[in-house]
Amino acid sequence: METILGILRALLGLAVLLAVLYALSMNRKHINWRLVGAGILLQLAVGLLVLKVDLATMVFDWIASFFVKIIDFTGAGIEFLLTPFGEGTVDIALNNFVFKVLPTIVFFSALSSMLYYFGILQFITKGIAWVMSKTMKLTGAESLAAAANVFIGQTEAPLVIKPYLERMSRSEIMCLMCGGFATIAGSVFAAYVGFLGGNDPVMKQLFARHLLTASIMSAPAAIVAAKMLLPQDREITLADQKLDVPKEASGSNVLDAITQGSTDGLRLAVNVGIMLLVFTAFISMFNFVLREGIGTWTGLNEYVVQATDGRFQGFTLEYILGLAFAPVAWLLGVPAQDTLMVGQLLGMKTAINEFYAYAQMPALEPLMQPKSTIIATYALCGFANFASIGIQIGGISAIAPGQRKNLTELGVKAMIGGTVAAFMTAVIASVLV
Repeated sequence: METILGILRALLGLAVLLAVLYALSMNRKHINWRLVGAGILLQLAVGLLVLKVDLATMVFDWIASFFVKIIDFTGAGIEFLLTPFGEGTVDIALNNFVFKVLPTIVFFSALSSMLYYFGILQFITKGIAWVMSKTMKLTGAESLAAAANVFIGQTEAPLVIKPYLERMSRSEIMCLMCGGFATIAGSVFAAYVGFLGGNDPVMKQLFARHLLTASIMSAPAAIVAAKMLLPQDREITLADQKLDVPKEASGSNVLDAITQGSTDGLRLAVNVGIMLLVFTAFISMFNFVLREGIGTWTGLNEYVVQATDGRFQGFTLEYILGLAFAPVAWLLGVPAQDTLMVGQLLGMKTAINEFYAYAQMPALEPLMQPKSTIIATYALCGFANFASIGIQIGGISAIAPGQRKNLTELGVKAMIGGTVAAFMTAVIASVLV
């Protein structure tokens, strides 16, 4: 009975998410419902394959173990830099976010650059793009961009289709942007595994598998969202579906590629660290005003503590966001007692970013059911936040200036599409986990 109710709730959640996209559509009469159905079925097929078929689970676990190993490799570099002379271990005081998580971003960025130089990432990207192009009748450019977004960032993926960017239609640009918002980059993927799994290799493996599954499942979901928000209003020909990955490599040789990747990774790691520092400080300031001011004067602090059985320590921004997004969390399949906490994470992800939301999960995880943690992992797996709108507009328009008008006009709706895509993935995962 519980399984049936879970499936019914998932169907309701999926219907509500599709209704949101339909309501916001710029051209409802041209929505290709065959594409929508194919995209959802492709999502479901990936989820079933990875989470329910033993052989596929073994393959994804092997890939996940690769990411876990990357964290271990990074640890070797950290130990070399930070171990005091004459001693054999890193000072326990250095076992923190700055020295355990951020270096992973740098190393994985360098590794990705090397894999791109040798053409390995392009080969995998082309394979995924071929599947989506054939099942969903997409153009080659948007298929390649959607597939590339699974592995590289929202501003790096457009480089894969750089020759096509200026000629892409508004519908294709929407697809490109939604894909960037709905998935995550490999560099931050490894970092998420590091701090969600902590020091437990089993938990690292678990989160690595789910994060990888989420990013792949969200690629077709992003296409569904994009093609409902702004459908293609012309027939796609065989010539349009041609898949040509640019041959240009990252760097003039392998050492140059690693150097460029390391530099890009360092820049990203510094940005992430500073961003988390600043936003954590701002949240603390807002909470001081809400809890020590409004909460104390009105008695809301006591009410919140009692109403949530101590899960929230007074009237805070986290509680407000939890209330606002709790209905969404329920639609995603989160158990009723955990909707406020997962709602808090969803709100943090949208208002700030997913890195900050994931950073809060280790503290909340002991208070939530395992299913709630997994659903939250899927729902947060994307770059859909307000800051990313500016990042995409700036990054893509730098290599395709003629698309700047489309990028600025479609930015907000594309972010909503990316958010809905990640939520669709979470809904399907809620039935399968």
